[in-house]
Amino acid sequence: MARFEGKTVVVTGSARGQGAAEAQRFFDEGANVVLNDVLSPEGEALAAKMGKRAIYVTHDVTREDSWRALFKEVERAFGRCDVLVNNAGIYVPAAIAETTPELAEKTFRVNQLGTLLGMKHAIEPMKRSGGGSIVNISSSAGLRGFANAIAYGATKWAVRGMTKVAAAELAPHGIRVNSVHPGFIATEMLKANSEETNRFGADAAPLKRHGTAEEVAAIVCFLASDESAFMTGAEVAVDGGWAI
Repeated sequence: MARFEGKTVVVTGSARGQGAAEAQRFFDEGANVVLNDVLSPEGEALAAKMGKRAIYVTHDVTREDSWRALFKEVERAFGRCDVLVNNAGIYVPAAIAETTPELAEKTFRVNQLGTLLGMKHAIEPMKRSGGGSIVNISSSAGLRGFANAIAYGATKWAVRGMTKVAAAELAPHGIRVNSVHPGFIATEMLKANSEETNRFGADAAPLKRHGTAEEVAAIVCFLASDESAFMTGAEVAVDGGWAI
């Protein structure tokens, strides 16, 4: 498939896990791919393996100057930006009574502020490209309450809400904005949970299993593609029915 031939896609947090799977799927479908993360030999190696249609940029989503530098490099390398996937995120489970201000602020800065800054700085490059698609990665924890994840859940609900605001505001510029809400996905992030919590995640889903990063990537690519041209402000759960 070549749904993204001639288009440039930026995926944050794409050195490993779900972000790497998303970047790989876009690359396989013909896109120029800009992988980025904090210092990461895995991200550099993945971009090198992909070849001339991919670059890796060291990037901190919490810093506005880093976003400016990222998009400058995107346009220098490929001349345009068509898709931004705000995938970067952190998850540290903690009960309310154990959630420190430092944990809450760190989670906010990566998950929520990082997404806000990504949307903000994608606007002008996408306008120059004639429009675009932004896909914000939220979570099933942004659709329903989940114990021991108040900092994480708060940011993922915020991503869901910011997506709808951005969809309304950016539509006149031909920029669509949608959110994806993965459930329990079999990546390194699940190691932060207890075995009991992860068993619950599979057992509580009607499909009775964890999802894969590749299954999430397929939905992200659909929302980024012209096949979803009449979708904006939507929230798409990829969770085996966990949030029903």
